[in-house]
Amino acid sequence: MRAKQAIAVILLSAATAIATLWGYNHFTTGKTYYYSQDSGKIPSNYARFFNGGKPAGGPADFVDAASAAIPATVHIKTKTLHTASNNLPKHNPFSDLFGIDPDELFGNGNGMRSMPEMASGSGVIISNDGYIVTNNHVVDGADELTVTLSNRKSFKAKVVGADPASDLAVVKIDAQGLPFLLYGNSDEVKIGQWVLAVGYPLTLETTVTAGIVSAKGRTLDINRRQSQTPVESFIQTDAAVNPGNSGGPLINTDGQLIGINSAIASPTGSYAGYSFTIPVNIVKKIVNDIMKFGTPQRAFLGISYPRDDMSDDQKKENGIKDGEGVYVLDVTPDGAAGHAGIKKGDMITKLNGIPVATGAEMVGQIATFSPGDKINVTYKRDGKELTTAIVLRNNSGTTSVIKTSVLDKLGADLQTLNKKDAAALDVKGGVVVKSVTENGLMDKSRVQEGFIILKANGEEVKTVEDFQKIIEKASGTVKLEGVFPGYEGVYTYPLRLSSGG
Repeated sequence: MRAKQAIAVILLSAATAIATLWGYNHFTTGKTYYYSQDSGKIPSNYARFFNGGKPAGGPADFVDAASAAIPATVHIKTKTLHTASNNLPKHNPFSDLFGIDPDELFGNGNGMRSMPEMASGSGVIISNDGYIVTNNHVVDGADELTVTLSNRKSFKAKVVGADPASDLAVVKIDAQGLPFLLYGNSDEVKIGQWVLAVGYPLTLETTVTAGIVSAKGRTLDINRRQSQTPVESFIQTDAAVNPGNSGGPLINTDGQLIGINSAIASPTGSYAGYSFTIPVNIVKKIVNDIMKFGTPQRAFLGISYPRDDMSDDQKKENGIKDGEGVYVLDVTPDGAAGHAGIKKGDMITKLNGIPVATGAEMVGQIATFSPGDKINVTYKRDGKELTTAIVLRNNSGTTSVIKTSVLDKLGADLQTLNKKDAAALDVKGGVVVKSVTENGLMDKSRVQEGFIILKANGEEVKTVEDFQKIIEKASGTVKLEGVFPGYEGVYTYPLRLSSGG
């Protein structure tokens, strides 16, 4: 009897299992299977994980993307001759008494001592004929540039142009048939998607790290150190980036370039969890301008707006209203926004239909346009949403092409010495350094306000035009000689031009 009961129990269990499997397949075929969460159902955008679908962006396999990026990522090594002036008068007691020229003892024959400094970063090839994008801070002030490919071939490089405001630069090597990365679209980058950072960190060979996009439209205010009109709208990722990665590519899983790695947030100077990338849509615009015009053609909306990190108390103190969008603190006279009717207190919410919630997002969008471009700006005023067409302008309030001279890169206000002061100093002419901009080339060379340039590279300087002609044909380091009114002797300064070569 017990044997019969055991057999019956086994048969009943088997029948129950078969019925359960049949019922599951019958009632769930073609349907999403939900299981309990707080609401009893998971959100619909997660359903694909439970019905056999693939996550957005495809599987996390980076082999093909890495294979595309590594040959197009280069190692940039720089050499900078930190020259220091001994600032001794040319006619000095040592020469008169002992017949010794201190330049021969302490310098290189021109009154300057050379102290070479080596540094390195990364770059990404964007054309088969050797154009490479990197960070401005990688090549700024370098006297020599060497680019090494992933196959270890090396080339001397020269700087085509640079933009401190966005921290971008274009360099060129003499080569053909190079592998290069295709541009992606940074506007389509989504928070949470997989990305790869490629470069030469910590002097290692080509290194690939993976992470996700953790935020967009970030601003760190670091480019303000090298520009009065900084452009910052970083893509933030947690892909590991260290010193040496600067200028290297950030790519998506399709192997497309979506940004140039530029900075890290770290209390130690090494990777601490977050890295920041210049979006490729900004990169494309600035690179094209540099190659076509020699300098970026930057568009301005013509408004001022609150900092993104402004506290609630500061907003209240300045009468800034909260809301979705960018609050207009003020409108520039004769600026693009003012001409289109934008007023103080308006809240800009969209540019060409793309939502902007922060100043950094707005700057990032504007940075992809040129003076003369027409865009649609959507804004809120008194609870109403309005849209108007705006023709963007340059910083001078026009739509003309901006052409910069080499003097604009020096970071100094220069004036021709007037005849009265020239007579008092018993010189034929000169150039007065009226002011020096922080972190400009003059400032980095320690040229002081009030200095009067009399010679450049041994050539006599009588006017600003004379000085410009000498600088335009020079490269590397230019020796400046001059005087300070009220002080004896001739002083020399090494002016390092960020030309590379």
